[in-house]
Amino acid sequence: MKKFLKGFIYAGKGVIYAFSTQINFKFHTFSALIVIALGWYFKLNLNEWLWIATAIGLVVVAELFNTALEVLVDLVSPDYNVKAGIVKDLASAGVLLTAILSAIIGLCVFVPKVLEHAA
Repeated sequence: MKKFLKGFIYAGKGVIYAFSTQINFKFHTFSALIVIALGWYFKLNLNEWLWIATAIGLVVVAELFNTALEVLVDLVSPDYNVKAGIVKDLASAGVLLTAILSAIIGLCVFVPKVLEHAA
C-alpha cells in the first residue's frame, strides 16, 4: 500500500515539473481553467461537461506524454540527431492534433450557448 501511495507523489512531481518547465503546459492549464469558468457561467449539462472534461483531459495527457518523450530523447540523444528530432516533432504533432480536436469540441459546446445567451 505504501508503494501505491508513493505513486501519487511521483505523479504529482511530474505535473509540477511539466507546469514549471513547459510553457505550453501552463497555457493549456490556464485555458482549461477559463473553459471551466465558462462552463459554470453557461450552466453546462452533464453531457456537455463530459465532452469538455474529456477534451481537457486529452490535451493535458498529450502534453505530459510529449514532455516525457522530449526529456527521454534529450537523455538518449544529447547531440543533434535527425531521428531524435522526428520523435519530438511527432510527439508535438500529437499534442497539436489533440488541441485542435479539443477546440472543435469546445466550439460545438459553447457556440450554441453563446448564441442562445445573445438572443
